[in-house]
Amino acid sequence: CALPISLAQAAAEAGADVILVAGRTELPTPPGVLRVPAVSAADMAREVLARVDACDLFVAVAAVADYTPAHPHPEKLKKSESALTVKLTPTVDILATVAARPNAPFCVGFAAESQDVLRLAEEKRRRKKLPLIVANRAQDALGADDNEVTLLDDSGSTPLPRMNKLALARRLVHEIAQRLPFAPSA
Repeated sequence: CALPISLAQAAAEAGADVILVAGRTELPTPPGVLRVPAVSAADMAREVLARVDACDLFVAVAAVADYTPAHPHPEKLKKSESALTVKLTPTVDILATVAARPNAPFCVGFAAESQDVLRLAEEKRRRKKLPLIVANRAQDALGADDNEVTLLDDSGSTPLPRMNKLALARRLVHEIAQRLPFAPSA
């Protein structure tokens, strides 16, 4: 997905100091962005939580993974005729953890849903106590060069038109900046 990289690029273009904690990707890191690699959900949580206290804004673009194997095997499991059961345990909800901190930065989440997008996104926003969430239909965004989103906050919903992901990222940076509690009045 190009949006996390595009959002980091758009934020850096707007003058923000950007730290991008990201998993493996072939996409290049935008100029002016500090990239911190994370291999697993636990790595990502550790890297985010080590840095977030110095941030005014935290944007969680995508969940790294909701679950992880309870008992990972150090080697490849060989195929057999027996059924295999894998026990999964929940990973740390990085966004909820950051948003619950006593002096949390302004937190923005994303909700890629396959159905009932606005209702599920608003439930997620309220459950995680987020000032802003960006909602979209997952099946329309994944693998596409463009996207269409709706912003949800305490004021209601603001749909944004379909546009390429870099243009959308720039628009999102603008929209987020307008909502920051310390944003200068326009």
